[in-house]
Amino acid sequence: MNTLAFPPPAAPEMPRDKASGLDPYASEAQTNALLRFGAQYRLQRIQAADMITTDEAAALSGTTRVTMNAWIKSGRCIGVSHLRRGYKLPRWQFEPFIFSVIAPMAAALASTDGWQLLAFLESPHPALDGQSPRTALEQGTPAQRVINLAMAQRH
Repeated sequence: MNTLAFPPPAAPEMPRDKASGLDPYASEAQTNALLRFGAQYRLQRIQAADMITTDEAAALSGTTRVTMNAWIKSGRCIGVSHLRRGYKLPRWQFEPFIFSVIAPMAAALASTDGWQLLAFLESPHPALDGQSPRTALEQGTPAQRVINLAMAQRH
């Protein structure tokens, strides 16, 4: 599998505890470093081998680019904004055992934001024995368990 690991490697350290005497707010330099780190991660994720264009996704799913864009906007599939025009989509979401979970998962998370949906599916979770929801689904975990986890995360 040629995808990036989520979460990305350690981000710059930020002060967390007022009791320790550290300022609980990030400095301008720390904020800028974190923003650069996030932008770099997003660019790398968009360029990963498992990401395809809306045209490629439409061909893969037997539909049109217009329909694909509508699916992204409605949360039926995951699309992340590309630096240029359009979206990039993870190819693996079109596997039947994942595709059928995307819309109910988006509804459970109350979001159609591609980055949020992608992060949820690719982030390890203790409720799944440290597996990501995507990996758990690939290994046969019932879809309803992942949807329930999305609902719990929403609250």
